[in-house]
Amino acid sequence: MTDQSTLRRQVDQLHAEICQALSDPNRILILYELRDGARNVGELAESLGLPQPTASRHLKILRDRRMVVATRDGTSIFYRLADERVIQALNLLREVLAAILDTRNALAEELT
Repeated sequence: MTDQSTLRRQVDQLHAEICQALSDPNRILILYELRDGARNVGELAESLGLPQPTASRHLKILRDRRMVVATRDGTSIFYRLADERVIQALNLLREVLAAILDTRNALAEELT
């Protein structure tokens, strides 16, 4: 197998892992919460109305996928975005989804 095909497989695998991490709405909301700066799990849980263990599980997945970075400050662990461009990507995807919904709504109105 060539180096190029190996690299291609690795990129495809990473792409799939990122998409899997984004498959839960709570993880997307966590990423949006982190766009304004680092937060600890308690702050994220409170602002999203999630139990702390649930927020911790989601953060672990995002950390494992290298979408967030954890930094210890004393006894607290703060999470931040690993790359700010993830928010740009999420916003672009929202624009695409909004256009799809607009098209669906227009078709539904034509049928009524």
